[in-house]
Amino acid sequence: MRAARLIKLVLLLQSRPSMTAAELAAELEVSERTITRDALALSEAGVPVYADRGRTGGYRLVGGYRTRLTGLARGEAEALFLSGLPGALRDMGLEDAASAARLKVSAALLPSLRDAPDSVAQRFLLDAPGWYQEPETPEMLPPIADAVWDDRMMSARYRRGDREVERELAPYGLVLKAGVWYLCARSGTAFRTYRVDRFTAVALSGDRFVRDETFALAEFWAERAAEFTRSILRAEVVVRLTEAGALRLPHVMDRVAAEEALAAGTRDADGRVTATVPVESEEVAFAQLLALGAEAEVLAPASLRARFGEAADAMAALYR
Repeated sequence: MRAARLIKLVLLLQSRPSMTAAELAAELEVSERTITRDALALSEAGVPVYADRGRTGGYRLVGGYRTRLTGLARGEAEALFLSGLPGALRDMGLEDAASAARLKVSAALLPSLRDAPDSVAQRFLLDAPGWYQEPETPEMLPPIADAVWDDRMMSARYRRGDREVERELAPYGLVLKAGVWYLCARSGTAFRTYRVDRFTAVALSGDRFVRDETFALAEFWAERAAEFTRSILRAEVVVRLTEAGALRLPHVMDRVAAEEALAAGTRDADGRVTATVPVESEEVAFAQLLALGAEAEVLAPASLRARFGEAADAMAALYR
């Protein structure tokens, strides 16, 4: 346990000019006293860890010291090669750089771990696009990826509805969701999300922007995704479900909305659950709930219930 912590401590100092004892303690989830002992142990083992004293002091590595990657375990090496997305890297124009990086890491591994890339490739594959979709690379993705990588401001034309708008953007990050690329960027003082396939022109500026250190891409995306889901669920349907219908409901419509509706629903003497479920529209709800067949009975709105009655009559006539 301590050996792994010492290796991580060296790698942290190798990746940054200097770190305080408090910062190291927070990263490694130990006390500052433990950091002091670990730094001393590394120094005694020949690793040139130097401690700067004073209020603004910290720990740093002296003389450009670099550790080798021979400390990787098999699981760590395999996870490293699993972390790449070949298709996504190709779309962004980073395939050559990623390939070179993998070769360098492979060369630094112990001989017993040299088969890690092949071992992973034979066991795991990420196919990001959804079914029935032809994956397409947005034309503007490579220059946008360059802007994101270099923290470079960019001028862009963006298709919004039937018109185009111009924006000056600070591109913070790219997200690939179900085969669709999105750009998370700052426009003025606000952070927004843009579909990359709607950009019609992009020009990189010579100016670089200073990143807001409080911005976290994963957290920002999760918040925006939740907001989007809530924004499109503008209607409600009341439905009575059998036990089997209740189990299947989260699989035919928005999972979170369905689970919350079921939790707030009421159960009758026959074991059926009556729930009010947020939906995008009656049209969408009809297609979703139709998949449950007789396991779901729509109670409201009356127009949707009537539509299910008509569909049931038509099905009965067809199969009679």
